[in-house]
Amino acid sequence: MALAPLSLELLALISAALAIDLMLGDPPWLPHPVVGMGRVIARLERSWNHGPAAARRRRGRWLVLVVAGGSWALAWGVLAALAWISPWLALAVELGLLVTALAARGLAEAGRAVAVPLARGELAPARQALSRIVGRDTGELDEAELARGAVETVAENTVDGITAPLFWALLGGAPLALAYKAANTLDSMVGYRSPRYLDFGRAAARFDDAVNWLPARLTALALWLAAWAMPGSRRAGALAATRREAPRHPSPNAGWPEAMVANLLGVRLGGLNHYAGRSSHRATLGTALEPLTVAHIGRAIRHMHGGWLAFLLLMSLPILARELLS
Repeated sequence: MALAPLSLELLALISAALAIDLMLGDPPWLPHPVVGMGRVIARLERSWNHGPAAARRRRGRWLVLVVAGGSWALAWGVLAALAWISPWLALAVELGLLVTALAARGLAEAGRAVAVPLARGELAPARQALSRIVGRDTGELDEAELARGAVETVAENTVDGITAPLFWALLGGAPLALAYKAANTLDSMVGYRSPRYLDFGRAAARFDDAVNWLPARLTALALWLAAWAMPGSRRAGALAATRREAPRHPSPNAGWPEAMVANLLGVRLGGLNHYAGRSSHRATLGTALEPLTVAHIGRAIRHMHGGWLAFLLLMSLPILARELLS
């Protein structure tokens, strides 16, 4: 039997999944649902992304329905079948699926992979590590720009990799968490404003914006709340500055965690990036009270951990209150 949404049992299962993710991450030898989602998206994109613009947009909507809806239905069906055999078996599999939806350890490791060589003054391996997690050109970046890329990635992906999966998992268990990961995967593969994907990927981009809208804003609040337990954080004015600056970001959601982290660190994010040799200027977020250095990557990771913990506590409050009052 499926666990009830926003129940104490589901909260306990999700907390266990988060603990496992923090301990183990995503071992490369284990199959990952996102890999399967990516293969399905790639195959359907090759088959459907052609013809007039209207046809591409229509097939793009079907792509979202097939991949996101199919991910939910497949997970729900598997868990229902396993529950018929053994509820404990279904619970164990759901725990495993929830672990795959979270990326707290992986995000921290990605940030440290840039920070460790950068702290030793080794720019080449730091540039290579950053190139694995961002789309911008990294070959000529100095320490400040490498730090900026890593801090921006940690801040933005706190939502995609941790808090938004937690949010949807609490509302619908592993099936809804995997549907969310499908939305992320769709956006990362076809949600671009390029000639190839402008029409076909429109629905995927809008769907990803929709499912991240509330988690992104709650995450900014959670980051600010967690900062009260972090000495040196610049909390004063951070909420107001984030509300003012976040809409500057081209994404309706990414600007919220990025602006909050920038203001809490007292640094400026955004600015000039290069993609395949072409310049792109992003609106700046935060105030440069101090220059960006490698130390800010570690501080951003600490804010990330504090943020997801505060987010989980925020989401737990109505559950715990209901249990105490029942």
